[in-house]
Amino acid sequence: MSPTNQPGCPEAQGDDAEDDYMNMTFDDPAPATESSLQRTQRLKKESRARGVIKSKAQLAEEEAAARDKALATSLLDDPRRAKTSKGLAMMARMGFAGGGLGKKEADGTARGRTEPIHLSLKDDRGGVGMDAEKKRRFREVAEEVIGSDAKVQKLDPDEYRERVRREREDAKLEKQFLAAQRLVERMDEEEDGDGGDASASEDDAEGRDKGGRAPRPISSRPLRSVPVLYRGLVRHREEKERDRRMRYDLEQSLSRLPAYEEEDDDPDYKTALGKRGTVYAVAEDLDEEDPELDAFNAVDVHERLERLLKHLREQHRYCFWCKMVYPDAKMDGCPGLTEEDHD
Repeated sequence: MSPTNQPGCPEAQGDDAEDDYMNMTFDDPAPATESSLQRTQRLKKESRARGVIKSKAQLAEEEAAARDKALATSLLDDPRRAKTSKGLAMMARMGFAGGGLGKKEADGTARGRTEPIHLSLKDDRGGVGMDAEKKRRFREVAEEVIGSDAKVQKLDPDEYRERVRREREDAKLEKQFLAAQRLVERMDEEEDGDGGDASASEDDAEGRDKGGRAPRPISSRPLRSVPVLYRGLVRHREEKERDRRMRYDLEQSLSRLPAYEEEDDDPDYKTALGKRGTVYAVAEDLDEEDPELDAFNAVDVHERLERLLKHLREQHRYCFWCKMVYPDAKMDGCPGLTEEDHD
């Protein structure tokens, strides 16, 4: 047996290693070409992906992710983009060598910033410095509040409910007071036997105008002669009637054409043709101040209503809550003066 054929011989081991087909590895065969069915399925999948309409939230999220990725990736780490960047080429001509946002020192270290400046995106339409101005104003106001030891008052739910209840009660009393004023005026006029024009209601006057009849003249009696209990009602009605007539006459004068007027025309003829202006018989003190009425209106509405109800009971034996006239001053059967007594 030759030495080369011995099992321990290196040459024999080398020959066996070259001929050891059991330990040999073979590369994968070349992938098969894409069939027509696979190609059709791939194209369909890509077409469906392109046809999906993304929402605004998805687009904004993808845009933010792409922006963050671009900001986090340095241009120097991408050789392909670095070669095509005109800005980087200009910076290189000015001495920029990479590794920092400035020239390099003699020892090779970068001078300046080594990280890019992060962007701060604005989501409002305020100008530059608007946020700083708002902070400054807020700080000044806070210093004033703290300096004056002022405390922010918290809204108490019980106090709010009480205030709303008082406002509703006052509005209800105002309506009752107005109704009592009209009632006292009417009953006083009936008792005096004066069916004067001041006792007519506003709706009555407006109805006459709508019906085509001449509006009633404004009362010429002094307002100071009217009892203060319902003087404000009469004053308000006469002012409203005067203003309404003035507007009506102004509209009529603007709508009529100018007409020739003879000096010897009959007065009734002039009135029929609308050639004569309206003569207002207003109260002589309608535009004057009335301290007595001002003092009466300054009183609380509850007290004013009580004075009207007492007047009705004492002068006319009438109960505002019972809605009836009693035969005598004792008013037997009436529970009392207030509304709570009649509950």
